[in-house]
Amino acid sequence: MPLNGTITYMAKNASDIADIYRASFLRDGYVVLRDFAESSTCDALRSIAIDHDRGQIAPIEYEVDVAYPGAPSADAEGSDTPRRLLQAYARGAEFRQWATSSALKDILKALYGSGEDVMVSQCHHNCVMTKAPGYSSATLWHQDNRYWSFDREDLISAWLALGDENKTNGCLRVIPGSHTLDLAPGRFDAALFLRPDLPENKTLIATSVPVELAKGDLLLFHSKLFHAAGRNLTDSTKYSMVFTYHEADNYPIAETRSSRFPSIRL
Repeated sequence: MPLNGTITYMAKNASDIADIYRASFLRDGYVVLRDFAESSTCDALRSIAIDHDRGQIAPIEYEVDVAYPGAPSADAEGSDTPRRLLQAYARGAEFRQWATSSALKDILKALYGSGEDVMVSQCHHNCVMTKAPGYSSATLWHQDNRYWSFDREDLISAWLALGDENKTNGCLRVIPGSHTLDLAPGRFDAALFLRPDLPENKTLIATSVPVELAKGDLLLFHSKLFHAAGRNLTDSTKYSMVFTYHEADNYPIAETRSSRFPSIRL
């Protein structure tokens, strides 16, 4: 089986092909497992997400809160457009069941390969990502660790596509292998995004690839992997379920954003 960042999910017991998952993840910083979740599971999660989105059920991060490229201003049409439905773990049993499922636990333990227990963070991601037509913004090149504070910068995010994701509706783009890089501070702007004006960053960004997903596909990516996303140019909102995990012996730093809420052991 080629190690190209994408693997068809073949076994409910991840130990059967753990070496394949881990080798691809260690090399590229991400792996895509096709057909990981049942269509009915995705439909149920998406239905709840749509209800919470349309009902504006707090807590919500709005596009105006981040002010990324393409986001509306506070006094403009579309200023009430959600970007993320926050605290997904606390939103309903269906979300909690997904976040702590045995299938996810098996995959994550295979990727870490240490034997340590795995925890889901309630402080980072723990959300439904929404990308609405017309008012969605673009996300610039960054690593998630920029705002996370743990003993080790070694977390994994699990991104479940609740519908198809492609370049037209703003799928993620990643730079394979970039989780191994140690870049000089001058290559980032004040918000810790890659500076697109620098020739060395242009060369790096040119190696990026889109991660197009079908409903039920699972993207797992390292917290040091550089990634970005475009705007949604379609007429339908895109929904993705995203949780972030760490090993039990990788503790959040006290009195930081990462320690606000306790992690949950799978």
